[in-house]
Amino acid sequence: MLIRKPDDIASSEITPEGFYQNRRAFMGTVGAIALGSAVLPGVARAGAMQDDKVTPEEDATSYNNFYEFGTGKEDPKEQAKDFQPMPWSVNVEGMVKTPRPYTFDELLGKLPVQDRVYRMRCVEAWSMVIPWQGVQLKDVITRLQPLPSAKFIEFTTLLDPKRMPGQRRAVLPWPYKEALRMDEANNSLTLLATGMYGKALPNQNGAPLRLVTPWKYGFKGIKSIVKIRFTDKMPNTTWNDANPSEYGFYANVNPTVDHPRWSQGKERRIGEFLRRNTLMFNGYADQVASMYSGMDLRKNY
Repeated sequence: MLIRKPDDIASSEITPEGFYQNRRAFMGTVGAIALGSAVLPGVARAGAMQDDKVTPEEDATSYNNFYEFGTGKEDPKEQAKDFQPMPWSVNVEGMVKTPRPYTFDELLGKLPVQDRVYRMRCVEAWSMVIPWQGVQLKDVITRLQPLPSAKFIEFTTLLDPKRMPGQRRAVLPWPYKEALRMDEANNSLTLLATGMYGKALPNQNGAPLRLVTPWKYGFKGIKSIVKIRFTDKMPNTTWNDANPSEYGFYANVNPTVDHPRWSQGKERRIGEFLRRNTLMFNGYADQVASMYSGMDLRKNY
């Protein structure tokens, strides 16, 4: 009998660790994982370009914005190392058929697992290319059955200063909140991510559940989600509340609309020396531009 050591096993044969954290969710998704969880060579690269080299995992997990664990880029990895993301539940509220708390398994179990390599652009003009694992948000929305009158979906991060020491300082109006229009939420690019690089989502990257919208600036990627609310009114969002002149509700990547304190026309890809041109909608215009037809994207930034 041939016994292979871990180094001999291909990444496509390894089930992402995140699903072991919830046995029933893992059992419900294992079939989908077996069909397509290879993360790096050959993974679906929705909208990715030939020069989109995947950012080294160490960089993507060590250079983070997650103010709940500190405002420095290196703070989250250190401050979040003892955070326990499981068990986890998400309270579903508002204009929805059955508002109630959902366990991690009830929310995501048996939904098709997606492997996506996405460019991610930060409003601070740096970017990465990250291989994500998760489920399409539209599949979760279908499961939750919002009412036809729901026009927006709002997300809220865990509020627990004991577990998230950055919340002990009033650097932002806690808890962190973000939101999307329903058409944005139902776009096929939008993910609820549970993993990256073929592993469970690291604490510093938003474990166990975060939003990924690759055509928007990174602050829209709300992390450690504990509440989903459906509403017919545009919700307040944290950075827009904190500084509306710098952070708009839509936050679509747009090289023609500069941040008040720096240009958005160029970006620095982590790991590269030279800056590159920023792409409209971060390069995903073919998939998302139609949602904003007729809108003034300088006004609706």
